[in-house]
Amino acid sequence: MPVKSVLCWLLFFWVPASEIMAGTDIPKQTARTVAFSDIAGWSIGLLIVLSVFFLCVWGVRKLSSLTVSGAEKMRVVGGLSLGMREKVILLQVGKKQLILGVTPGRIETLHVLEGDDCLLKEETVSATAETGFAQAGYSLPLAKLLQAIKARAEHSRSDQP
Repeated sequence: MPVKSVLCWLLFFWVPASEIMAGTDIPKQTARTVAFSDIAGWSIGLLIVLSVFFLCVWGVRKLSSLTVSGAEKMRVVGGLSLGMREKVILLQVGKKQLILGVTPGRIETLHVLEGDDCLLKEETVSATAETGFAQAGYSLPLAKLLQAIKARAEHSRSDQP
């Protein structure tokens, strides 16, 4: 028997049965009013879900801040932008310095410097690391800015009688 005919027979017998059932008295369910206990339960459930979510976010942040062993021996010493998307970066790894070419699709080692060939010596790198991130890259402009502020302050003092 084809599938279409089976479906037609089922539909044919089901429709009259549903019409017969419609005539019987079935008690209708009344709409239940929302009570304070319902709202309190929903609120508690929402607070539990949100607290689990924020706990997971906090855990991911803590785990992402962990350093891999040996990662503290690697640092970016400097960089130069060659265009909108290309850069040359000087990377200090232990006692070696790597000059890397960085593009959106590739990172390539351009040159490896060791020993006396290094551009910045270990003492210079550690000194810039101790001064902080903001001052390490901007030490020369920051020094010029401080000199300008001092010169202006001295000039304003000399102008006063």
